[in-house]
Amino acid sequence: MLDLFVIPSADRRLIPEGRLSGPMPWVIAIMIFLTVLAAAAGLALAQAAGDVSDELASRATVQIVEANPDSKNRQTQDVAARLRGLDLVQEVRVLPQQEVEELIEPWIGSQELSNDIPIPALIDLKLTRPAAGPELQSLRSAISPLSTTARVEPSSSYIAPVITLIRSLQWTAFGLVALLAIATAAAVIISARSALNTHRETIDVIHLLGGTDRQITRLFQRRIALDALLGGLLGLIAGTGIIWLISSQLSAIGSGLVQSLGLSWYSWLIIAAVPILGMFIAMMTARSTVMRALKKIL
Repeated sequence: MLDLFVIPSADRRLIPEGRLSGPMPWVIAIMIFLTVLAAAAGLALAQAAGDVSDELASRATVQIVEANPDSKNRQTQDVAARLRGLDLVQEVRVLPQQEVEELIEPWIGSQELSNDIPIPALIDLKLTRPAAGPELQSLRSAISPLSTTARVEPSSSYIAPVITLIRSLQWTAFGLVALLAIATAAAVIISARSALNTHRETIDVIHLLGGTDRQITRLFQRRIALDALLGGLLGLIAGTGIIWLISSQLSAIGSGLVQSLGLSWYSWLIIAAVPILGMFIAMMTARSTVMRALKKIL
């Protein structure tokens, strides 16, 4: 593999373009830059969706809807006490009335509501395992004798549309990575054909001197692989700088969902491998293109 980047002096004379002097490295740099950003976005969204889903999978909310405040408070305390005695429940927190009103304030305003609209009591539960159907049913069965209006809902159901949106954006980003890989291969094909046309006379001379198609292909393959690697490193550096800038701005927002849009160490390894993958795509595409073109020449 390393001998692909050792360009003999004779080869330099056959392909006189210097490093980063032609358009190919810069085109690859732009493609890798966009690929790094798209891959980082997809990986960050995937991690955020996974973290939020895991966090909410073991949480549930109990709503007690009762118009009479005294009856609602009594039922809330009885239900909370019953839940604390269950092995399934790790933590029980009764939300204060003021906190409940703050939660619904963005939708119905900040005016005094308790006298006009019966605001439900909310109990936040942290469970010892993910809340699937059997777990939720066991909770309902435990509290139904204490409150006929109590409803148990998994916390993940409240944010399910957001998770669906994040998943859609995640796959859109990964789809963009695939499209950029195809565009990179197309750019390499154009570059390889252009180089073949430029050095057509040199290729004919090499053939007359006994050179094989394999030797000629290796010559162009090495040149394009080096251009792709240099361009890929430039794109990686620029893309990493943009990712770091956006990450620092997101961390300053302070929102829980936004702060979860981070990159793990293995995500950074994937991003760091993008230039290598780009070089491999360019090298294999150039090899295939040159071999087919040389067969047509003969």
